[in-house]
Amino acid sequence: MTVNAPDAKVTPAVWGALAIVYVVWGSTYLGIALSVETIPPMLAGSLRFLTAAALLGGFLFLRKGREAFRMTRRQFFGAALVGLLLLTGGNGMVGVAEQHISTGLAALLVASVPLWLVVFRFAVRDRPRPLTLAGVLVGLAGVAALSLTGGQAGSTTGIVIILVGSLSWAVGSFLSARIAMPANTFAASTVEMLAGGLGLLLIGGVSGERLDLSAISGRSWAGLVYLILVGSLVGFTSFAWLLGHAPISLVSTYAYVNPVVAVALGALVLSEPVTIQVVAGGLIILVGVALVISTERSKRAKRVRERVDGEGDVGLGVRRRHEPQPARDHVDAPVE
Repeated sequence: MTVNAPDAKVTPAVWGALAIVYVVWGSTYLGIALSVETIPPMLAGSLRFLTAAALLGGFLFLRKGREAFRMTRRQFFGAALVGLLLLTGGNGMVGVAEQHISTGLAALLVASVPLWLVVFRFAVRDRPRPLTLAGVLVGLAGVAALSLTGGQAGSTTGIVIILVGSLSWAVGSFLSARIAMPANTFAASTVEMLAGGLGLLLIGGVSGERLDLSAISGRSWAGLVYLILVGSLVGFTSFAWLLGHAPISLVSTYAYVNPVVAVALGALVLSEPVTIQVVAGGLIILVGVALVISTERSKRAKRVRERVDGEGDVGLGVRRRHEPQPARDHVDAPVE
């Protein structure tokens, strides 16, 4: 995924796509909560991602043919591994956790994913800036505050599960920027959703989950259909389009807005409590995430400018080739 022009004019179409990402991905936590009311969480996730993979893959095949799915075995297994980490481990845990905690608390804890990514960078000796580290410390303080005081919005078990899911998502995002992946973004996502859906199906079967169609409520069906068509397809398509038409600094703002949307919808639709502790802890996390993303963004932009200046102004083609790529460490949508 490449951003073609970081300084491009922000058009009405960009604002429209951004609004879709804000609302759609912020509302997926509500969709998950509704679906797992009467559908076992692993099987609900499996139905969601296997169906979305079939729809996205079919659409891509009709539009681009077999060429879109051309990839090496290494790229295929790379995408499959990322799908298992992001969707089976990450999204699957969100479904389980939302049986125990509020959607707002889940969204705020998941928002900590960029913080864990910075921690992982130490393992590869990629030392972040001091301001980035400060953001991590601030954000983790917010995570600790929410974990210790968020019991009013859910159980300790649910909080632990959501943190495990966030770590799995962070590992998947971290690896996706460092291993071979399919060249076509939509083909890669199809493989990820296929692998993630199969992983959820396997775990659900082994853990004893059973699908009783007669017991599924209309609310759960509505939540599942919304997640498939709107959350996975409309939301992702809008996000992928934004990466090619908008500055990454603007695209990355979803990380701050999605939790706010999730908290608001949880309160309005599910009457979830919004306590002072949840609001304060969530704000601390978002401040930390904002500090991390803004610092890393300026670091990448400076590196790009130095590279371009060093080679001289040889035309738009070279300049585009060296514009900052949206590192998946910072722009992957957390567990949507």
